[in-house]
Amino acid sequence: MGRAYDVIVVGVGGVGAATCLQLARRGQRVLGLERFDVPHAEGSSHGGNRMIRLAYFEGAAYVPLVLRAHALWHELGREAGEQLIWETGTLDLAPAGAGVVEEAEAACRAHGLAYETFDAAGVMQRWPVFRLPAGHVGLLQPQGGFVASERGIIAQVGLALDAGAEIRAREMVLDWQPVGDGVRVRTERGTYEAGALVLSAGAWISRFVPPLAAVTQPYRQVFGWFRPRTPEAFAQGRFPSFTMLAEGGHFYGFPLWQHPGFKVGGPHHGREACDPDTVDRTIRESDIAGLRDWLARFIPDAAGPLLALRTCLYTMTPDEHFIVDRLPGLPQVIVASPCSGHGYKFTPVMGEVLADLACGRAPAFDISGFALSRFT
Repeated sequence: MGRAYDVIVVGVGGVGAATCLQLARRGQRVLGLERFDVPHAEGSSHGGNRMIRLAYFEGAAYVPLVLRAHALWHELGREAGEQLIWETGTLDLAPAGAGVVEEAEAACRAHGLAYETFDAAGVMQRWPVFRLPAGHVGLLQPQGGFVASERGIIAQVGLALDAGAEIRAREMVLDWQPVGDGVRVRTERGTYEAGALVLSAGAWISRFVPPLAAVTQPYRQVFGWFRPRTPEAFAQGRFPSFTMLAEGGHFYGFPLWQHPGFKVGGPHHGREACDPDTVDRTIRESDIAGLRDWLARFIPDAAGPLLALRTCLYTMTPDEHFIVDRLPGLPQVIVASPCSGHGYKFTPVMGEVLADLACGRAPAFDISGFALSRFT
């Protein structure tokens, strides 16, 4: 069988969509294979929006990547004819000394980003809806905000198709194997060959690379929308996107956008391990209570009537950093797991990085910290 494709991408969520687009624009014959719909609500990218933070407390090494992603989201929106990113400012809140605000400030200083810092009283003076313990501090980075997550996938898939990519939805990949210096991929509908393979299957990544089961664990997460008692206080322009580390976990929320409810999620990295094929997607009373109790304690004006709840999946690594690397001994196979609950914002730049790797080029960014070798 001849190679009909240069690259096959398994999983057309945020990362896979961006990779298909970048490969197609480089003249590559690319096939994207998605088990579910495009987009879908089975993984990690649904729910309307995802945060984009430039003050990166997970490490200053992420900042060049997120700056590029920030620019690309604006560019993709112009190309698609719709707004995909909103700069609401991002506010990180945590106990002083916990490292969240301190690392965010270090990232801002290292890369010359604008920011403001606050003590708890200063936060509550600026945004009176918060109720913070005295020991909390905050950092506001004005260029941060959120990305329209499903629309971001749809836009990139549309642009990829226009550039010549082939995308097949509702076609589950059964297995793959190396064939010489290329690969053969078998699905429920057929068999395809290509020179390179990008595995961007999210919570299902270990199905295709079984050793990754030891370092990638999916977790069940819940987020919801509650009607604020004072909705004007949560309007864009008055309220930022935020993260908050406090008793009960690491929560996050957004200003009102395309929904009459205030979106809040958490506890971040709740550690309820699951299998992506059998995860309990029903909503429990404990899910509702966990969000409502946290709101009642820290943002009581937002703890109004519940309007909607959703489940999603986070795929965590032990150090909560990404995996982006070639498989040892198989340089034509690239594993992409920009995960651990903070990956969606990076998807357009990850498309560039993965297209470089699939085309045998060195990426323009330092991704050495995402290497598989750190787990061996």
